[in-house]
Amino acid sequence: MASAAPGALGALRTGRVRLVAACCARLGPVAWAGGPAPRRGYSSEVKTEDELRVRYLEEENRGIVVLGINRAYGKNSISKNLLKMFSKAVDALKSDKKVRTIIIRSEVPGIFCAGADLKERAKMHSSEVGPFVSKIRAVINDIANLPVPTIAAIDGLALGGGLELALACDIRVAASSAKMGLVETKLAIIPGGGGTQRLPRAIGMSLAKELIFSARVLDGQEAKSVGLISHVLEQNQEGDAAYRKALDLAREFLPQGPVAMRVAKLAINQGMEVDLVTGLAIEEACYAQTISTKDRLEGLLAFKEKRPPRYKGE
Repeated sequence: MASAAPGALGALRTGRVRLVAACCARLGPVAWAGGPAPRRGYSSEVKTEDELRVRYLEEENRGIVVLGINRAYGKNSISKNLLKMFSKAVDALKSDKKVRTIIIRSEVPGIFCAGADLKERAKMHSSEVGPFVSKIRAVINDIANLPVPTIAAIDGLALGGGLELALACDIRVAASSAKMGLVETKLAIIPGGGGTQRLPRAIGMSLAKELIFSARVLDGQEAKSVGLISHVLEQNQEGDAAYRKALDLAREFLPQGPVAMRVAKLAINQGMEVDLVTGLAIEEACYAQTISTKDRLEGLLAFKEKRPPRYKGE
């Protein structure tokens, strides 16, 4: 095989260096505003903005934030107002160093999110539709780019934009009775909130095409079998089996080093979009961000002293 021209190799290396540098820049300072050690129980303190409830859990669950969609009369469909509430919440969360994991759930039984509000959409002028869908895509992208782990708890219907919202999360869990699908082709449109890009990345191109072309709706077991979700649970009497599993996962994440969690997510997300060699360079740059942290030294000391580490995110 002929070797690449020196100029081409130089350009490739320069591109990789720039990408790695950009990833490092996104990490920002590694200092963390550490909170008190987790304690037992959690509070019911709720900050309510009508259609989206933002709950900061406390005590043993400190660091977990729950975004609860609460738009029962519209089947949790994405309206202009709900989108505004999501945008505001995400803007606050992405800069809050005390946040460790975010769960997105529904507070309406049997529904996660039914997609776009079609009644509201029908009243829009055609010139308004494109910009509104672009705003949905941008907010879902912001959710995907949140620096901490995100979990979608799907306890009911997740169609169209609702599934796209879930696809933007790092981990998806669902009840077996939940229904999921990108059904936009039934309406003579296509997924516009990232579905044509994130579904193939989650389950593979061929199967993603099949599901989008057919507008097929899967239940929880089917979604698990194709790799769309990580865990499937039998629904409980309260209708929140997926949320409870999401909470269990979030609790598993809490003891880990806060800086390491953010850096690991960045390394994985950025590395999946490039070739392996560049991805390994990104990993190296991300690993380097952890070397000078106090948490790394605390982890080694805790291992030596055979005790749980006390990480402060520094």
